[in-house]
Amino acid sequence: MPAKPNKWIQKALGKPGSKGALHKELNVPVGEKIPKKKLDKAAKSSNPRLRKQVNLARTLRGLRK
Repeated sequence: MPAKPNKWIQKALGKPGSKGALHKELNVPVGEKIPKKKLDKAAKSSNPRLRKQVNLARTLRGLRK
């Protein structure tokens, strides 16, 4: 029996209404890319939710290649 495809990305992206949350938090317009320097700075934040969002953004950026 073939294994089920692992759909971890779909689960990680969350609710449709939460799109652009990281952009809003970092004050970057939704249509633009978030600069790497801003992601690096936000990764050191004291906010655990922001750190998780940055980690996911870095992971998804690497999958594009």
